[in-house]
Amino acid sequence: MAMEALGLAMPTPAGAENFQLPPSSGNGKSVVILGAGISGLIAAYELGRAGYRVTVLEARDRAGGRAWTVRGGDRIVQNGRADQVATFEKGLYFNAGPARIPSTHRVILGYARQFGIALEPFVNVNRSAGWDFGGKVQPERRMVNDIRGHLGELLAKAIDTHALDQQVPKGELELIRQFLGPYAGVGPDGVYVPSGSSGHSVEGGGYTQEPKPLPRLSFKELGPSPAVTLPYLFEHIYDMQSTMLQPVGGMDRIAKAFYERVKPHVRLSSRVTAIRRIGNRVRIEHGPGKQVITADFAIVTLGANLLDRIPNDFSPAKKAAFKGVAYLPSVKVAFEAPRFWERDDFIYGGLAWTDRANENVIYPSDRFGADKGVIVAAYVAGWTNNDNPQKFAAFSDAERLRISRESVEAFHPGRSRLLAKGVAVGWGSIPYSEGVGAIWPGGGARGPHYAELLKPEGPIVFAGEHLSYQGLWQEGAALSAHEAMKIVHAMAKDRATA
Repeated sequence: MAMEALGLAMPTPAGAENFQLPPSSGNGKSVVILGAGISGLIAAYELGRAGYRVTVLEARDRAGGRAWTVRGGDRIVQNGRADQVATFEKGLYFNAGPARIPSTHRVILGYARQFGIALEPFVNVNRSAGWDFGGKVQPERRMVNDIRGHLGELLAKAIDTHALDQQVPKGELELIRQFLGPYAGVGPDGVYVPSGSSGHSVEGGGYTQEPKPLPRLSFKELGPSPAVTLPYLFEHIYDMQSTMLQPVGGMDRIAKAFYERVKPHVRLSSRVTAIRRIGNRVRIEHGPGKQVITADFAIVTLGANLLDRIPNDFSPAKKAAFKGVAYLPSVKVAFEAPRFWERDDFIYGGLAWTDRANENVIYPSDRFGADKGVIVAAYVAGWTNNDNPQKFAAFSDAERLRISRESVEAFHPGRSRLLAKGVAVGWGSIPYSEGVGAIWPGGGARGPHYAELLKPEGPIVFAGEHLSYQGLWQEGAALSAHEAMKIVHAMAKDRATA
């Protein structure tokens, strides 16, 4: 995320949303795809359109992988924990996996448009939401605007005392000094005075009720701990900038649209038990009774953490690469509740941030003004503390719910009692995922393990969000699938001309 904030992340290449293999180029060649997550579903859809004979093997009893929307009646299974059954009212849902789509993710948005999936805004930033750091809750608008005012004041003082005369041309300094007035609320005396952008102690009203701006917070209050750093940067991260979007009715609308188009070729509840090669073809054992399927090619979209434990014929280098990939054990907690955040506090969507273990609270961006909604009271991914995911993942589900309730109570005193039907999804314990996504070093080259996993093993090609520079996003899964299909297409073409 820090790399993205510095502009070092990789955007979707122009034109990638228009991907299509040449029609009939498959010429009846067979491909077995391991995993019916976003990457596997896209591969099945595009290869099928190009004339390949496709079979998808999925261990779960549903398609979509981590693009999972939990509704009433759905069972949440976690390794080593008691099952939970969601009891949300009809029409309510919880996006346990991805919850938002950046407008820069043109591949996923392109498929949504192609399939006629309705989209609506996902409110990713809300100045009315609270920040709870150091035991004190402040509105986001006060934190963001006051920090800008303080930094503007420091710069104004440096200019006014000629401390920058040797570093910046005089004409530029004059322009900057003038700009600091409207931008940061810094007056001619070089002092930041809140004008109301940070909020009011008394709101402006009818007739004679004059607004009174809140006094400025101190630097100490604005930076109570390093945990507050990411929230200040959040909306500047490339993939977190407005406008963010979500499918109407749940994120799984996209996965289900793919699944409906490839359903006859998908075998659910078919866990892969061995990956073998037979000359230049593949042999996959799967499901109960060790059923066998052979094919000309395979696209493997399973996580490296899972492949490490499946018997296979891969090279020592590939096996070593599997062990070199770390996965994030992210956790989400959700409750059903009357929309007190809208009714009482006029918060419509957005995120609240905290240095508590639950890290943030996500208010629903759908059905504003409805009676009830699902509030995500924890999304733990290392946003405010790198150690939080492992720590929170180790808590019992009851403890996860308790911590999340207490956080909501801090933001909305007296209202946590309205939270009901809580569920917790710890991705590190979810079977056939065991992590929400791969964690690679940021920046440029990702090292030898990543490079090794990009290489085919004979007729076997690899794909998934972990093999993209859009990691932890559906976009990365899609782009990786596109690259894998290009390799399969090239190999099929070579065989046809051999």
